[in-house]
Amino acid sequence: MRVAVLGAGAIGAYVGASLHRAGAEVHLIARGPHLEALRRNGVQVLSPRGDFSVRPHATDDPTEVGPVDHIFLGLKANSYAAAGSMIRPLLHEKTTIIAAQNGIPWWYFHGLAGAHEDHCIQSVDPGGAVTEALSLHRAIGCVVYAATELEAPGVVRHLEGTRFSIGEPDGSLSERCREFSDAMVAGGLKCPVESDLRPEIWIKLMGNIAFNPISALTRATLAGMCRHRDVRELVTTMMRETLEVAAGLGCHPDIAIERRMAGAERTGEHKTSTLQDLEKGKPLELDVLLAAVVELADLAGVAAPTLRTINALADLLNQQIEDAASGAPSVAAAPAS
Repeated sequence: MRVAVLGAGAIGAYVGASLHRAGAEVHLIARGPHLEALRRNGVQVLSPRGDFSVRPHATDDPTEVGPVDHIFLGLKANSYAAAGSMIRPLLHEKTTIIAAQNGIPWWYFHGLAGAHEDHCIQSVDPGGAVTEALSLHRAIGCVVYAATELEAPGVVRHLEGTRFSIGEPDGSLSERCREFSDAMVAGGLKCPVESDLRPEIWIKLMGNIAFNPISALTRATLAGMCRHRDVRELVTTMMRETLEVAAGLGCHPDIAIERRMAGAERTGEHKTSTLQDLEKGKPLELDVLLAAVVELADLAGVAAPTLRTINALADLLNQQIEDAASGAPSVAAAPAS
């Protein structure tokens, strides 16, 4: 089995290293000092389950790889639309695209019978640009429960979790899902194939939709947000509104809000990926986490006032980051009328 990992950062390199260890032909596509380290020393995984190192092929040029059976996408969702030129050299007729993303995926309504079948979510897939780059018929959903970080170029610190739930958008239990799942399990990971992945998407999203933007607005860790009484109540409200949106679309995740909150609190003084991006001056990946759910609230006829308020604040913060990166005058610096 040939697998390309496009965006072989912390999660991507961890998956690629695990698959390579199990005998798959793996190609890591990365860039910068991380790529140089991968070429020089391979992937070094530091894990409470046991350290290991492997040396899969690493490159920044997908044309060196050629067509593969599966593409594991470790890119940020806000870069999907621009990934077409990197994806095309990796495709053959049956190549799948397994996107390890948080939030609402571009394929959410694909194959979902009902009033919204094949509806395009503009916050996630503006003008269909993501669908053009990542064809819907190739998509396999993936919900990631593993936590990793790049400790140094080429060095992945695995913190916890080994589960990567996957599933077809139409709910079928396909051979291509079983093939990828078997390879992941052989590499020491958990990879259940779900007949309906959407409840898991919403369960994972319940935490991301609240903790990620609030952490960027306050610079607080997960435990810090949970300790603050009023912020804890704010998070609870955002989670409740998220479940209302899901229900309005016919999805009913089986999870208690306090259980989801307790899971976040156990993580401790951890900075969300959104806060880490903020500290690096990178654009915030909030369209798929928050803006998309506000858009879906409109579709479902759900008020979601708290989600809308936090979305407005987070959007302004993100606009300031983008303005600073481009050198444009910040909207916040505009003179009062």
